[in-house]
Order: sequence, then C-alpha cells, then structure tokens
Amino acid sequence: MPADLVALHADRVLVAAVAALLAGVMNSIAGGGTLLTFPSLIAAGLSPLDANATSTVALLPAALSSMLGYRDELSGVQRWTSALAVPCFVGGAAGALLLLHTSNATFERVVPWLVLGATLLFLTQRPLLRRARGRRRSSDDALPEPPSPTTTLLLLQSVVAIYGGYFGAGVGILMLAALGFMGFSNIHRMNGLKNWGGFCMNLVAAVIFAFSDIVDWPVALTMAVASIAGGYLGARGAQRIPQSLVRGTVGVIGLVSGVWLLVR
Repeated sequence: MPADLVALHADRVLVAAVAALLAGVMNSIAGGGTLLTFPSLIAAGLSPLDANATSTVALLPAALSSMLGYRDELSGVQRWTSALAVPCFVGGAAGALLLLHTSNATFERVVPWLVLGATLLFLTQRPLLRRARGRRRSSDDALPEPPSPTTTLLLLQSVVAIYGGYFGAGVGILMLAALGFMGFSNIHRMNGLKNWGGFCMNLVAAVIFAFSDIVDWPVALTMAVASIAGGYLGARGAQRIPQSLVRGTVGVIGLVSGVWLLVR
C-alpha cells in the first residue's frame, strides 16, 4: 500500500478513536454519541454510507454494555421485552437493508436533515418525555406499568426500529417518547426497555452491515475499543460533569455538523 494511503488510513483510525472515546463518554452521561462519531468519520474521508455502517458496527459493544447495565430494570416486564424484540429485529433489519439499497448520492442529500432532526430531538428530549408521561404528579415507582403491548403500539415501535436500522442517531430519544405514549412512567424501566430495543436494532443492523462491503473494519474495531473505554470513563465521571454542559455540547456539535453536511 502506498505511503500516502497508509497515512490516510492511520489518520482515519486516530480520528475515529478520539470520536468514539468522546461518544462513549457522552452516551454514558447524556446520550447523542452518534451525532459525534458519524460526522467525524465523514470528515476523516469515509462516504456517508460507509460512515453510518461503520459507526453502527463499532458502537454495538457499547449498546450491549448499556443493555446489561439496565438488566435489573427488565425484571417483571418479560412480556414487553419479548414483544418488543420482534418489531425491533424486523424493523432494524428493514432499515439496514433500505440503507444498503440507498445510493451514496441519495444518502448524502438525506443525511444532513437526519442529523439536524436527530439533534433537535436530542435538544427537546426532556420536554418530549414530560409530555409523553403526561406531567403526572405521582412518583414513578407508584405508577402502574401497562400490562401488555397492543398491535398499534408494536407497529409504532416497528417504525422507530426502521429508522434505527437506517440511521440510528436519536433513536433512543424516539424510543423513550414511544414508551411514554405506551403508558410507561418509570424512567429507569423505560431506559432499560430502550436499551434492550436499541441493542436488538443495532445487533441485526450490524450483522447485515458486516456482510456488506461498506464497513471499514480497522476503524470499526478501533472505535469499539475506544467507545467501551469512553463509556467507562463517562460512568466514572458522570457525577462530576454537569449534564447541561454535555447536552449543550452535543447540541452544538449536532447543529454544526448538520449545517456542514448540508453545505459541503
């Protein structure tokens, strides 16, 4: 391989590692890490399709660790975890396959709006959740959880999962809002179900992308290690960093990235 190509790939790996490390920190504190990794990979020279697939594969271990971290909150709602798995797997697969059948030119036109939309969702997460939960006055633990999912709610989750498999940034916010509309009120249980659903979507999408030729594996593997390290550092420092500062930083990065992608 020519020296200039080796240097280019080394630069990509370095940029990806730093972005994934920071994304792991952000996800453990406030979420929104994909809004950093995705534009960083594009800036490092990957095409939008390659950047999206590589980021999805790379952040799968972090999705698994997030899901396992909330496993205790899933006790007692096995009916929901089983029911949500089906639309998450099916929708995630549909979204991933839709991405593979999208040309780079089309995705380049769509992705700035996806990034900007995901950023706005991230910035309005708290009022959306308050609205979804109906501003109830009772404590979360005292409120009953919905007994079982309906077909309509599972169809809603399928739509969310298609978006998650296709792009993914902001899908956690969409899932939390959907769970609120489904009748959940305990935010810890909602986070547990959100992480479970997100892992199902990411798993099936990552498997599909892994068998395609659009994943940059040296970058993806480096990002996976860095995101795990970032998640650990974020968990250790979560109490020391104001979440408002982190959320504001993610919001600025997302807005700047969306505008940059729109005019590039």
